[in-house]
Amino acid sequence: MGSCVGRPRGERPPAPRHPRKRAGRNEPLRKERPKWKSDYPMTDGQLRSKRDEFWDTAPAFEGRKEIWDALKAAAYAVEANDHGLAQAILDGASITLPHGSLTECYDELGNRYQLPVYCLAPPANLILERGSDESTEPPEPAASPRREFPLKVRLSTGKDLRLSASVADTVGQLKKQLQAQEGIEPGWQRWFFSGKLLTDRTRLHEAKIQKDFVIQVIVNQPLVPRN
Repeated sequence: MGSCVGRPRGERPPAPRHPRKRAGRNEPLRKERPKWKSDYPMTDGQLRSKRDEFWDTAPAFEGRKEIWDALKAAAYAVEANDHGLAQAILDGASITLPHGSLTECYDELGNRYQLPVYCLAPPANLILERGSDESTEPPEPAASPRREFPLKVRLSTGKDLRLSASVADTVGQLKKQLQAQEGIEPGWQRWFFSGKLLTDRTRLHEAKIQKDFVIQVIVNQPLVPRN
């Protein structure tokens, strides 16, 4: 006669294990940037505003903020043609790319992230705003002694420079100074301090930038289409 072994009273059966959702294969980040055309000719300023709006609102919908921050940093590295840095950022955050593109990504928990193409590359019909900042430049403050100091600027190309600046200078004015030294158009420069994008109208004292501080400058020289 057979016998069976019972489970002690009050003891619950072990809960079934649910496998963690995975994104599948992981491809290295491709160097080719997506090509796209806007529904309307877009200026560089409009493109920056559109990107800022996305990065400001994306973390509020779904996913983890630290992953969104990593994707933002990787997107800026791609725009600066530093794919090695972008790949290192993705690897450090355990972000998976099933198709080798930032347009579809997954974190280690299986959460899906999608970046629009306008965050990864400018449109084919981008309008460069060369020299347009002269008309929008804010007036100089009332005459006061100008106290200059060397401002350290670190380019995404890996080069460090020093500009002659004062706390009353605007970022737009310093972009022109950088253009005079390195030939980099103001529209190709994006200035960051403490992780925040500085607009052309921002004065150094407003951003609390002083001597010995380092400004990060992402250089994005647009590709000239071949005829």
